[in-house]
Amino acid sequence: MKLGYEQRIEQTQKLVMTPDLIQAIRILQYNTQDLEEYVNEELLDNPLIELINDRAIPYSYPYGYRSSKSDEDFDMVQFIQDRYQAEKRETLKEHLLFQLETTCCHEKCKVRGRYIINAMDENGYLFMPLSEIAEKLNTTTEKVFTSLKRIQGFEPKGVGARSLQECLLLQLSDYMCPDRSDQDLKLEEEDYRLTKEVIENHLEDLAENKVLKISKALSIQKEKLQCVSDIIKTLEPKPGRWFESKEASRFIVPDLKIEKTGDGFSVSIIDDNVPQLKISSYYNSLKERAESDVELRNYLTKKINSALWLIKSIEQRKDTILKIAKAIINYQQEFFEKGPECLRILTLKQIADEVGVHESTVSRSINDKYIDTPLGVYELKYFFQSGVKRCKDSYHEEESISATGVKAIMRELIEEEDTQSPLSDQEIMKVLMDKGIDISRRTIAKYREEEGILSSPRRKRY
Repeated sequence: MKLGYEQRIEQTQKLVMTPDLIQAIRILQYNTQDLEEYVNEELLDNPLIELINDRAIPYSYPYGYRSSKSDEDFDMVQFIQDRYQAEKRETLKEHLLFQLETTCCHEKCKVRGRYIINAMDENGYLFMPLSEIAEKLNTTTEKVFTSLKRIQGFEPKGVGARSLQECLLLQLSDYMCPDRSDQDLKLEEEDYRLTKEVIENHLEDLAENKVLKISKALSIQKEKLQCVSDIIKTLEPKPGRWFESKEASRFIVPDLKIEKTGDGFSVSIIDDNVPQLKISSYYNSLKERAESDVELRNYLTKKINSALWLIKSIEQRKDTILKIAKAIINYQQEFFEKGPECLRILTLKQIADEVGVHESTVSRSINDKYIDTPLGVYELKYFFQSGVKRCKDSYHEEESISATGVKAIMRELIEEEDTQSPLSDQEIMKVLMDKGIDISRRTIAKYREEEGILSSPRRKRY
């Protein structure tokens, strides 16, 4: 056997990722907001591109905003102010620091208070030991505790707690405040005492809905304990959750819109949200000079090719997304007519085969893209669902049903169940089997947990 080096010529086929191809792929994956930012960067870099501004471009409503007024009555100034306020919502720490700075206490107390507030997590809990805070601030644990008690009196109630029990007790004590404005939420002394006892000593059992065990330990009727449980459910275990997180507010701007027509549904691109570009007239003024200036000619050639490719890529992005969206809507038409229960199983490969593109192209096209429908705004990914098989017979012609459809049926069954005798996973499975849905009890439990639905023993009321 001869070993050695030699040169050989052979033909092979492979995909070369040129910068232009990478740009086209990236543009296809961008959502409307990302595409707008990308185009703005290109406008700064390439003087031969300009926006088409010969048409009025209305403001796009952010997701969740619906004006009850007509377009003629729409107050743009008020809308911008509302949007600014939404984007600039204060964080929990900012809210607490403001209360600290406006409260009557000396500067050293405020220093300790600022440290405590900055040590809290986003839910408002303080897990840093008071002794450690005292050591870092060169003070006593007692003084740190005094500052903490002051902060625990701030809004929202429950902040500064070091455990779930303490958080709930802080809110419970507020129910007994004599100057409370909402009289309906004030507690009788006996209700307060029992609720405090349950929070301090029986919270874990209550979470498991072990009502009989707790009622026996406290020597009270189970109906009374159910009332106590209802009181505790009004308390907020994460008092900081309603404040702005570290991440900035993000508005959803739909890329597509679907409308009901006589014989079905039609889908269209929302052009107002897509940047419209053209070659700048500045290019024509430079063409004559470029004939005698080699450096300028090379520069213009490079920039004009880049501009044309960008315009072509944006148009191709629009066409690809529209084709894929039409295929999805046609496949899921029953969903728009009857609701989530009729959402069908759909894979990337099915749409890719129908449109005649690669699965990766479908994946990029639906990534972070939203569609405005008569049922609300949905991400395109929502319509790609896994699911379970149906028992195919004369009553059930469909061979499968999506996981979302199964969850919708489950939620409807649970909402209509007898709360004193809630349906077990096994009973839900039997009902679904009667509907022709072949599903296991384990899958029922999985779907229930994904929907945040408690098990039957924990849903039971007395």
